[in-house]
Amino acid sequence: MAASTPDSTARFVKAVRERVATVVVGQDVVVERLLVALFTSGHLLLQGVPGTAKTLLVNALAKAIDLKFKRIQFTIDLLPSDILGSEVLDDRGGGGFKTHKGPVFTNILLADEINRAAPKVQGALLEAMQERRVTIGETTHALPVPFLVIATQNPIEQSGTFELPEAQLDRFMLCHRLGYPTPQEEREVLRRNAAIGVRREGGAAIAENEFDRVQTEAVGTAEDLVKAMEAAQKVHVSDAFMEHVVDLVGRTRKEPRLALGCSPRAGIALVRAARARALVHGREYVIPDDLWALAPDVVLHRVRLTYEALADGFTGERVLSDLLAEAR
Repeated sequence: MAASTPDSTARFVKAVRERVATVVVGQDVVVERLLVALFTSGHLLLQGVPGTAKTLLVNALAKAIDLKFKRIQFTIDLLPSDILGSEVLDDRGGGGFKTHKGPVFTNILLADEINRAAPKVQGALLEAMQERRVTIGETTHALPVPFLVIATQNPIEQSGTFELPEAQLDRFMLCHRLGYPTPQEEREVLRRNAAIGVRREGGAAIAENEFDRVQTEAVGTAEDLVKAMEAAQKVHVSDAFMEHVVDLVGRTRKEPRLALGCSPRAGIALVRAARARALVHGREYVIPDDLWALAPDVVLHRVRLTYEALADGFTGERVLSDLLAEAR
């Protein structure tokens, strides 16, 4: 089997990464995870403090591939109909109702600060995330292809937030934790933002912001993305790799420091994500490094420590590190 992806897919991946890099400094791992989510139609939860370019990243990626992109700011007063849509009276017709589709009918839905909405709103996303369809009134509507939810969450501030239910967390294929940029990257961020100011357009003064730097000309199309998704499904997964996945998932269920282990959906997510990561790195086969690199993003948000382990100062990262060391 060839050791590289088809030229068209490789060019597509390279062009998207380069376009996003013109907008966002660093964050190469996050861009990789975004591509993995796209190539598998898997949902992604981004955890990071404000100001780490979460929204800017998703916006840049959507425009780089010419995808439909909608953003919802989750707040306590948000209603399910604000996301899914509703049936409204058609005053121009014969008194019947017409369907008003909500922002969920898009390719990429950015759920900003998802844990600030009430549980009934978070629950409204479950059908859409799992079955790629929503029910409005008595009619079920299919969502566009591709469709994925990219949610953001501030892991520090808990005032006015709701804990995400386990069922919803399990539907996020990946949960990636963003860190701060390096000093070199932060200097570049400052340099780029120093050029942002006020420009004149048609005689009017317009205040610029960082989103104005997101170029509107796409470097790929939805068809390119579909081809990449098909290529990801053809990436070879060996029986030995499958055994590693089964072993790791099984260890989380037997680990005494964990009150909740991984569901079978975790194993499925590991295999799908590994295939997409291999494709991003120009391979037609998965390797153990794919598993080790993706395990924290796939596993940690699905497990829960026991009270005793928490009291002893253990963290999910520490337990997973021990399990990975045993599985190698």
